[in-house]
Amino acid sequence: MLRVLAVDDEEPALGELLYLLRADPRVRTAEGAGDATAALRRIGRALETGPDGDEGVDVVFLDIHMPGLTGLDVARLLAGFARPPLVVFVTAHEGFALQAFDLKAVDYVLKPVRRERLAEAVRRVHDLVHATAPAVTSGLVAPEQIPVELGGVTRFVSVDDIAYVEAHGDYARLHTDHGSHLVRIPLSTLEERWAARGFVRIHRSHLVALARIDELRLDGGTTSVRLGDTDLAVSRRHARQLRDLLMRRAGG
Repeated sequence: MLRVLAVDDEEPALGELLYLLRADPRVRTAEGAGDATAALRRIGRALETGPDGDEGVDVVFLDIHMPGLTGLDVARLLAGFARPPLVVFVTAHEGFALQAFDLKAVDYVLKPVRRERLAEAVRRVHDLVHATAPAVTSGLVAPEQIPVELGGVTRFVSVDDIAYVEAHGDYARLHTDHGSHLVRIPLSTLEERWAARGFVRIHRSHLVALARIDELRLDGGTTSVRLGDTDLAVSRRHARQLRDLLMRRAGG
């Protein structure tokens, strides 16, 4: 069972998050911290005793916007340790997903936190903590697979193989190098679920993997991206953020 530290400077949000975490049967203990300083003191004790010690912490659920050090600052500090706890960001802001991805966050949960969405994040952490693969100690996000139905046969497609996703009402079409698959999951759900894996919304109809973008094109006031042989339009609403994310990724 998991030992959890939740960090949020807003007391009602922290209380709600702790309530949901403690109700999850995979969570053994859930402690709270109201700011980054208190969180780092608690994490320091955990690191001193080691992951198997009495003060151990398996995962930190981090708010991003806090006075003083932000959640991103805390995650960067933790990345310098040999065996830090895993990190899940919990935030009301979508714009920090790329930084979360770069910091090897396990998940990126948007507020207001839904019980089902938080349970999925806990499951990912639980699977990592109890896995034997090297990803546990390095803090890397474990490979994720999504089941698709093909003529009565269930096939598991790796999220890493998906270049972009196209909205089809309550369904989504996953486009890979080897074909496409229709799944009964709304695009908005996949957008939130895969934010920490480098997927970004570029249009109301498309979600793309940043790493798969080969070209960003500006032509007569319109923006588009190329992924292999496919060109996709970028809406004005998402164009600036996408350019910033791509520039930051290229520079980092």
